[in-house]
Amino acid sequence: MFLEIPVNQQDNLGWIEVITGSMFSGKTEELIRRLKRAIIAKQSVKIFKPSLDNRYDDTHVVSHDKNQISSLVVDNARQILEFVDVADIQVVGIDEAQFFDMDIVDVANELANNGVRVIIAGLDMDFRGKPFGPMPYLMAVAEYVTKVHAICTRTGNLAHYSHRITPSEDLILVGEKELYEPLSRAAFVAEMKKQSK
Repeated sequence: MFLEIPVNQQDNLGWIEVITGSMFSGKTEELIRRLKRAIIAKQSVKIFKPSLDNRYDDTHVVSHDKNQISSLVVDNARQILEFVDVADIQVVGIDEAQFFDMDIVDVANELANNGVRVIIAGLDMDFRGKPFGPMPYLMAVAEYVTKVHAICTRTGNLAHYSHRITPSEDLILVGEKELYEPLSRAAFVAEMKKQSK
């Protein structure tokens, strides 16, 4: 759970919210929902995504359900600070944070320390089931972490893993349902055992 308005308005510091989980779990959908609520509340909002993520659109953050919101595309985390004047911006949204360099942790902290609400969405684990890039560090420094789940395509249970269904061993392989499926722990472990034979 997270608070959308701080209880103590005199402490003019922001905070960090992380939305995480497997692929197809609704992370981007929840990010867009929170950002649209901030816009409805007439808060000044800036939204960012990494240049690496061009699956649906070059300039919008887009969910699997095609819900979208306009964003700025940056090549690295530090570029975010070039576009944010903390005197004017109240909320910063960042999608696909796992694709950013480790500087994203310092950038998020710097924004929050200067009074900005920072909402970040990203995969918690890579296709091997290992913590993905800066995400564990972002979860550690965040005031609020929301873990969302997909539905396992094999068991119907909650899915925690993003299983890659193509033989590539590249850590980063941007794709959708043609490359990945959400799996529960039981289905993922069974798949890993099968692949290790």
